[in-house]
Amino acid sequence: MATTPMMEQYLQIKEEYQDAFLFFRLGDFYELFHDDALLAAKELEITLTGRGKGEEKIPMCGVPHHSSKQYIATLIDKGYKVAICEQTEDPAQAKGVVKRDVVQVITPGTVMETNDLGAKENNYIAAVCEDGSGHFAMAAADTTTGEMFVTKLESYSALVSEAFGYRPKEIVVADSLSKTRQAQLETDLAVTLSYADAAEDRCEENLSDPALQNASGLLVGYLNYTMKRSLDHLQEPKFYLPQEFMTIDLHSKRNLELSETLRDKTKKGSLLGVLDRTSTAMGGRLLKHWLEKPLVNETSINERHSLVAALIEQFFTRETLKEQLRGVYDLERLAGRVAFGNVNGRDLLQLKQSLGCIPEMLETMRSLNHPGADQMIADADDARPLKELLEQAIHENCPVSITEGNVIKDGYSEQLDRYRDAMTNGRTWIASLERQEREITGIKSLKVGFNKVFGYYIEVTRANLPYLPEGRYERKQTLANAERYITEELKEKERTILEAEEKSEKLEHELFLDIRERVKAYIQPLQDLARIISTFDVLTSFADVSEDRRFVRPSFNQAGRLDVSSARHPVVETMIDQGKYVPNDICMNGSREMLLITGPNMSGKSTYMRQLALIAIMAQAGCCVPADKADLPIFDQIFTRIGAADDLSQGQSTFMVEMIETQHAVNNATENSLILLDEIGRGTSTYDGMSLAQSIIEYIHSHVRAKTLFSTHYHELTHLAGKLDRLENVHVRAKEEDGNVVFLHQVMDGPADRSYGIYVAQLADLPDEIISRAKHILAEFENGAGGEGTEEQTNEQKADQIPLFQIEQGNSEEELPAHLAEIKAEIARFNLLQTTPLEAMQLLERLQQKLTDS
Repeated sequence: MATTPMMEQYLQIKEEYQDAFLFFRLGDFYELFHDDALLAAKELEITLTGRGKGEEKIPMCGVPHHSSKQYIATLIDKGYKVAICEQTEDPAQAKGVVKRDVVQVITPGTVMETNDLGAKENNYIAAVCEDGSGHFAMAAADTTTGEMFVTKLESYSALVSEAFGYRPKEIVVADSLSKTRQAQLETDLAVTLSYADAAEDRCEENLSDPALQNASGLLVGYLNYTMKRSLDHLQEPKFYLPQEFMTIDLHSKRNLELSETLRDKTKKGSLLGVLDRTSTAMGGRLLKHWLEKPLVNETSINERHSLVAALIEQFFTRETLKEQLRGVYDLERLAGRVAFGNVNGRDLLQLKQSLGCIPEMLETMRSLNHPGADQMIADADDARPLKELLEQAIHENCPVSITEGNVIKDGYSEQLDRYRDAMTNGRTWIASLERQEREITGIKSLKVGFNKVFGYYIEVTRANLPYLPEGRYERKQTLANAERYITEELKEKERTILEAEEKSEKLEHELFLDIRERVKAYIQPLQDLARIISTFDVLTSFADVSEDRRFVRPSFNQAGRLDVSSARHPVVETMIDQGKYVPNDICMNGSREMLLITGPNMSGKSTYMRQLALIAIMAQAGCCVPADKADLPIFDQIFTRIGAADDLSQGQSTFMVEMIETQHAVNNATENSLILLDEIGRGTSTYDGMSLAQSIIEYIHSHVRAKTLFSTHYHELTHLAGKLDRLENVHVRAKEEDGNVVFLHQVMDGPADRSYGIYVAQLADLPDEIISRAKHILAEFENGAGGEGTEEQTNEQKADQIPLFQIEQGNSEEELPAHLAEIKAEIARFNLLQTTPLEAMQLLERLQQKLTDS
């Protein structure tokens, strides 16, 4: 099929950007062709047309240039990429096809239009490399703020957990990463995967590890390829090790609902939703980072708590600081827009206003008389010269566009002032010209107007043409009902005004670009100020919520002692009437490392467990905690297995997910970790589940020795308190009144006597017939009758209760059938205390198979 020169140009450019929609600029539209057009028409719900005729007609659709941002945002939100192809030469001077080139590739991880992003949400893009030893290096950057981090991970699971903390929209990988790993990353993190051929040759002074250099270089190279402009705001990568912070794996972050709820994926109802009283977008983003990466260094933790305590004590200073913070815009993203080159006049006004708040804010911070605050702001640069520049240069009522004029203040440029004076005087003269000509001609309807095509003119209606003095005007344009004229004097004024307007717009644009370049010199000081402001914003938020919610400052010990009095769940207590939440004590130490929690469903076992984890996270993040007193060890990791859900994308059942998360906890926890396990074993048969639960408890008790809360409905397990010296039973109290159960939500020492499951079913409004029948069957089971049912059901129940080695009276051990003797011998050889839960489950499966085969 023959193609036009323009289509040849399109196809040539498209060849380089196969994985992106190519927005090809034609006049006032971006056009898309071929497969791009077919898919874009569907995703954007726009009309699909065609170019050409007959069999040579190709699919085509387009969006207006002036409203393209909304269409691009829609595609990016759906995980696509968009390559913006612009005209790179003036069409009036072009010979043949106008030159075009891609000026930017917008991807989910490189969005710079902050209107498309949540103000308190980062937009991270990551790069992942694998070294030859099975370790991974990861770099993560937010192009809107310039932050960049690099770290090394020892396993794929550690990589996924660490990456989940950044919630990247896009991950860049090299072809050297195996296809299997690429597919895993794409599925596990639900991200757009992008490919880069080679790493940027960057020699980072603070990165000596080749894998870290590769990850950093891969990411920077991809950013240069897509963004195609200055990245002056991109900071030097900060190297850290995951163990420098409390490790919270992705399952635990979800289960604990740190930043979003499990059900609705919203901030409201999460720990972040309760603690976030920040005044700035920068502070909101930092708060989320602190909650997902609590500290493990006791000195650093106490420094935060000390500052929070000072802000709580000095109420008026805190209120002043809060008021000043409200006047500060997002300095991080403003600096990013300056570096990227898409800052406008109104952005610079926001920057000027923010800088105007800085000197007084720094004085307020100094008035705390706190050594930590003094150290933080010791070298702060308030960028006063920049504020003065913006004060002198930028007009208070400037438009969004930087090419429309009226951006630069009068008095900033003498030449610009002369152009403006010429325009003003010329327009004044033209306004007086109309009055003058009406008096001379006596034509009251005569008017002086302006047209972009024809310029200035004097217009007279046809009815008044006879009254014109002969030879006074020179005809310029004939209309249906009027004639338009010009004079030599008007021509001269027109030339002066239009020349002044053209030169004014050009000069004003040049002046703005010069100012923008001068602002670039302050990117580093602005980013430093942003760090100070966001830190104090979070600390002030902690102080505010701590005072309001009656939180207390925790203390920390090295003895492994955990003593929390009247602990409360920070989120749950906000959702019920004040004073109705029932607090509970949580005490653990070297002789009390595991608590086996029994009690009715819905009584609050999971809440009791979660609140301890959230208290530990808040404490190590630097916030006071919901309790009357809290003396805590410093936890290196938190593992949770709370809640039940299938992972259909991985083909995993609820029980398999439960086992995988439990395996992750027991294999990675240390004696300084916190483990929360809720109802382990409920996804399989009673005996399998109970066996696994006991085996897991014994393994953690003997081998891991982490602080562990283990809730269960298997009351049979409570006997373990007599066998395991560091395990104790606790239960959530409930009492029965007039046939109804009252949940007291009080955690007491000792085991529960029953689970009250039928009463929970009654609360769920199951039919009375079901409830009545269930009570009858339960009574028969408790009396040993086994319940009524079909013969088949009864046989199954009896089969479940047959002892593994049933010996008829009079038979000796030597007379066991061969297959049972073999099974007994295998069990005798099995070292239960040195067995993982998965190995125990595999043993049970083998024994079951042998019984079946026999």
